[in-house]
Amino acid sequence: RFQAFVYFASVFQAMSCGIHYLASVFMAVTPNFVCDIPGNVSRVLSYNSSGSSIEDIWTLWTPTENYTVVQLENGETWELNQCSRSKREVGSDLTYEYKGNKSEFSCSDGFLYDHTKWKSTIVTEWDLVCDREWLAKLIQPTFMLGVLIGAVIFGDIADRMGRRRVIWFTSAGQFVFGIAVAFTFDYYSFVVVRFLLAMVSSGYLVVAFVYVTEFVGTKARTWASMHVHAFFAVGVMVVALVGFLVRTWWVYQIFLSITTLPFVLCCWMLPETPFWLLSEARYEDAQKVIDIMARWNKVSTPCKISELCSVQQDRLGSVRTGDNDVSSMKKHNILDLFCNWPIARRTVTVWLVWFTGSLGYYVFSLSSVNLGGNEYLNLFLIGAVELPCYVIACIGMDKLGRRNTLIPFLFSSALICVLIMFIPQDFNILIILANMAGKFSIGVAFGLIYLYTAELYPTIVRSLAVGSGSMMCRVGSVVAPFCVYLRSVWIFMPLLLVGIMALLSGILTIMLPETLGKPLTNTLMEATELGRNKENCSGKTPPEKIEMFGQETANTEK
Repeated sequence: RFQAFVYFASVFQAMSCGIHYLASVFMAVTPNFVCDIPGNVSRVLSYNSSGSSIEDIWTLWTPTENYTVVQLENGETWELNQCSRSKREVGSDLTYEYKGNKSEFSCSDGFLYDHTKWKSTIVTEWDLVCDREWLAKLIQPTFMLGVLIGAVIFGDIADRMGRRRVIWFTSAGQFVFGIAVAFTFDYYSFVVVRFLLAMVSSGYLVVAFVYVTEFVGTKARTWASMHVHAFFAVGVMVVALVGFLVRTWWVYQIFLSITTLPFVLCCWMLPETPFWLLSEARYEDAQKVIDIMARWNKVSTPCKISELCSVQQDRLGSVRTGDNDVSSMKKHNILDLFCNWPIARRTVTVWLVWFTGSLGYYVFSLSSVNLGGNEYLNLFLIGAVELPCYVIACIGMDKLGRRNTLIPFLFSSALICVLIMFIPQDFNILIILANMAGKFSIGVAFGLIYLYTAELYPTIVRSLAVGSGSMMCRVGSVVAPFCVYLRSVWIFMPLLLVGIMALLSGILTIMLPETLGKPLTNTLMEATELGRNKENCSGKTPPEKIEMFGQETANTEK
């Protein structure tokens, strides 16, 4: 019961990470717009409609093909485009076609926006269109850059100061910075506060993953760690729901930020993990936590730290006397991931899968609002489809193996990307279903690569391997928004890039060894021999290293 309480309380706040990661899909929407005019409008004429105000023609207006003609109360006639406007020199009857002289002007009076769907977005707030459009496109990449930096900084702080303190700070930081975003006064302050929000959101996700993994027993560790991602997906679904209900960006941001306020108010009740307390030689504090766990779980004879310490000292002494000195673990660096051809090939493949998984995940998520139909329902479904994919990933890893699950889902992701290109654009339902299938496939691959990476490398470089793979994941998340923007070049360009990367990753993954049922390797030589024959690495992994594996991989997750 104690572990269940800690687990669900911690992963509940993981929803806020999914919320803030995808919040910009509705907050930074660019509605239809034209140049503003210097006067009061008396008549409006578009290519296929007319009216007395600009609001009357938004539903029929096509910005890429048409301009809008307006006649002011003073008799002037203007042609309005998105980023320029023209004044007709010769007054005449209001007609759409005009071949006389015109004077070109910039949009010095601002812009008129279509408020049919969104009352206010950051684009309309600060006129992030035309020559300032690039500023709007930087919002998501700068957020993802903050995610990258936050993962590195808070992961290190959690190892030094403890998991509980970082959970306190980052969960409170998400609430404070989330609310602060809504009250920023200009674009630059908005980006800075969002960058800080990204850092604490990423920091919480990393440390919460470690925190729950260190509390959950080994039998449930795979399922528990995988379903941290499921709560992230619930956060994506919350974004869709709040976006549907609230159409003003700063109110929308406030509602998203207070969603997980209950956790912020009670997170101080969470204890520190016994693993970290033991690593810091705080045995009395660790014993207090274990006693609390025993009372919650109704265990009459809880374990004693003094007994564990004596056993650990005996094991540590036997390991120190062996060929593998514990101190040698500190001498390895990232170059050891390329120490020979098999390990180097393995590293390149694993890095590519990490990058592809992150790229595909965010391309499918960010593109969901552009699929046609109801953009809110699209994003909700894209988030909902993740929930079963992690169940399938867990079952596949245990039944078929890590590689045998990863390969077909990478290939299916590539195939789905190709199939979507051949679906007619007016088949909205079929396009949405295909994108959900693509998100499902890439979600399975993205979910299982965490554990698979840890099992492919020996103990001496396992942290480096998972940590470097996580960095490639962050690079993919930074690149993903730019990939989505390539829709303006060709509508299928993002899918083409994801499909190529998934196909290449799948081909290279064929050469990876299977790790299901294999003992963990301790040296680079054992890791090199992994998969070459059925009897490789016959030496049993020391019990203490098997027990510490979950903690070690957790410390480098994400």
